[in-house]
Amino acid sequence: MAMSRRVAVFFYGLFMDAGALRQKGLDPAGMRRARVDGFSLRIGQRASLVPDRHGHVFGIVMELSHDDVDRLYSEPSVRSYRPEAVICGFEDGASAPALCFNLAQPPAAHERNPEYAARLKELARRLELPQEYVDTIGG
Repeated sequence: MAMSRRVAVFFYGLFMDAGALRQKGLDPAGMRRARVDGFSLRIGQRASLVPDRHGHVFGIVMELSHDDVDRLYSEPSVRSYRPEAVICGFEDGASAPALCFNLAQPPAAHERNPEYAARLKELARRLELPQEYVDTIGG
């Protein structure tokens, strides 16, 4: 069986955890911390990005096969996420395009999921995302 071509995906929610993706049977590779400008993080039941020309979001870019991406986003809890292209800036000053999955209809501003926010904050801290960004998660 031929290997499916890999694509770069920018993750900003709990899918930043490569170990959790491996537990789902996926094969993430090439993990790099990244920043995407022009969006802000909004946490409802799950995380999504909302356009914000003054905002920026930190996360992890990793390469996945098309098959892995299809399997990941066919799960019922994330089936409503749709891919869009973003430009990721890396710590070494380089930039590259990646797919980013967002909700077509973002969570309402009043929607909250404190448990998800706490888990995301802990993951962001463990992945060593900038502390000033970690401090904004869930609040």
